[in-house]
Amino acid sequence: MGTAPFTVPTLERLRALGHDIPAVYTQPPRPAGRGHKLQRSAVHEAAERIGLEVRTPRTLRDADVQAEFRALGADLAVVGAYGLLLPKPILDAPGLGCVNLHASLLPRWRGAAPIQRAILAGDAETGISLFRMEEGLDTGPVYAMRPTPIGPRTTAPELHDRLAALAAEIAPEVLDGIAAGTLLPQPQPEEGVTYAAKLRREEGEIDLTEPATLIERRLRALNPWPGCHTVFGGERLSLLEGEVVEGRGEPGTVVGLPLTIACGEGVLRVTRVQRAGRRAMTPEELQRGFPIPVGSRLGPSTP
Repeated sequence: MGTAPFTVPTLERLRALGHDIPAVYTQPPRPAGRGHKLQRSAVHEAAERIGLEVRTPRTLRDADVQAEFRALGADLAVVGAYGLLLPKPILDAPGLGCVNLHASLLPRWRGAAPIQRAILAGDAETGISLFRMEEGLDTGPVYAMRPTPIGPRTTAPELHDRLAALAAEIAPEVLDGIAAGTLLPQPQPEEGVTYAAKLRREEGEIDLTEPATLIERRLRALNPWPGCHTVFGGERLSLLEGEVVEGRGEPGTVVGLPLTIACGEGVLRVTRVQRAGRRAMTPEELQRGFPIPVGSRLGPSTP
């Protein structure tokens, strides 16, 4: 049961190992792109490619949907980045329960956006947790965890792919242990609980009065969505990559070229940028067609 690309490596790995997968549940196709054509999820595409039955209910609260799920006679459900709430009748249907692939070291970063929140918080590490699902939000007992470091340049897409691969690596041994009755889940600690709230579009609006270290983490965490942007000359300017350097100045002021911006604390040197409707480019390329001289001010109040 999954929708986002995060779950695809585990699906493919379990199929390759010969697990009997009677059905794959994923969210229905959604309109996407300029033409608003219906687009199937990454899990949907992967499941059909390897010859599995795909089901796309809009809700799991419907009694008929629940009856169809029970009729599968599944021993266990593997769930990851599905996006639909699993009500109790679904959680209780498989004989061995439902196992969730979660991209954090629980109980830290329960919730919707654990990868991005870990980077935003400046965490030195995160990881994968496989836990037995219950009705609470990511509160169930944990079967296994595997840590992985978050480097000073790690981006959300890079960390996503690494964690997805790690989930696929450890899921088979966890499922084998559950099936054999040799792996018992351990309750999560009561200390250290944090929540990874769903990302909001407005989080991409850069506040240049924040410390440069925090803004740099935003660039890495909020890529590709919602992305980070500011304003210059009435035009939206997306800041894609950057690094913290020595210096200071009035927040929002360009203190060096190419595109080095003073923040509330420290200075951010932008290394990748994009104008609205244009391709991504280096700051040097930007200056040739859209000059931003030293002393300019960036931010919503720029003229």
